Amino acid sequence: MAAIEILDLEKTYLVGFWCKRPKRALQPLRLTIEEGEIFGFLGPNGAGKTTTLKILMGLVFPTAGTARILGREWTDPEVKAQIGFLPEQPYFYDYLTAHELLDYFGQLSGVPARERKRRVEEVLSLVGLTDIKGLQLRRFSKGMLQRIGIAQAILHNPRLVFLDEPMSGLDPLGRREVRDLIAQLKQDGKTVFFSTHILSDAEALCDRVAIIHKGELRGVGAVDDLTSSVVGKIEVIWQGTQIPASIKALGAECHVSGDNVRAVISDNQQDAIIDALRRERVRLISITPLRTSLETYFVEKLQHSQTTAGKRA
Repeated sequence: MAAIEILDLEKTYLVGFWCKRPKRALQPLRLTIEEGEIFGFLGPNGAGKTTTLKILMGLVFPTAGTARILGREWTDPEVKAQIGFLPEQPYFYDYLTAHELLDYFGQLSGVPARERKRRVEEVLSLVGLTDIKGLQLRRFSKGMLQRIGIAQAILHNPRLVFLDEPMSGLDPLGRREVRDLIAQLKQDGKTVFFSTHILSDAEALCDRVAIIHKGELRGVGAVDDLTSSVVGKIEVIWQGTQIPASIKALGAECHVSGDNVRAVISDNQQDAIIDALRRERVRLISITPLRTSLETYFVEKLQHSQTTAGKRA
């Protein structure tokens, strides 16, 4: 069964002060997210990601279209009990402790009192905040606040979790912690739908991604499929800090990284560069075909979008 079926959702706002004019934030969107997968919703700022999430959460209403969540209409109140949500910029009460906040959200989510204490301890352990559960939230770092945000989203054990830009503003360590948490949610059998503009996180985490730009869906597919094509070049790494003249003559793009040299060269020059390295008596570390990255696919879709818009104009 599909976890989410988006059926031509559309949203138009009225903008302006005196003379209000319509602005379409979301073109008719059709998309299906399967149960048990991590689905990335990618796009630049202002692309329509948050608008889509807010519609699915019932926080704003669409101009047209509908959706089904876990086999039910998206407006069905019973569906809400199966959804967890972390907004892009959550606000929590500064003077509550982590334990107090989760106990409060547990009451709001309808977690029975006899189960609430056990469940709070479970999610605190899951997000790695057990040792500081008595610390007031005003003393939390950005990464710690994101983790407590995920904890409140999964406290009532939902089947579907929405995360809006969960890695935004985090340092590399914080991003790694949140990525690990999202991967754990999938292992626990939950469906995760998250929006982001950080492509490396999506590439590392997602089973499938969709790209949205200016409210319009530009591409969708499995990450492995989108990044599987070979671009006709190879990356050669060898030990050392010297770049032989014979390799430069082959037209290789070389740069020194620590104690190694990385060179990118056309794949039809593979035998030539291996022979050159053998003559120079250097230690070859690896030869890897270069494949399309998610970033390349993303940029191509956005450039195609801008070209198409220019032709229409």
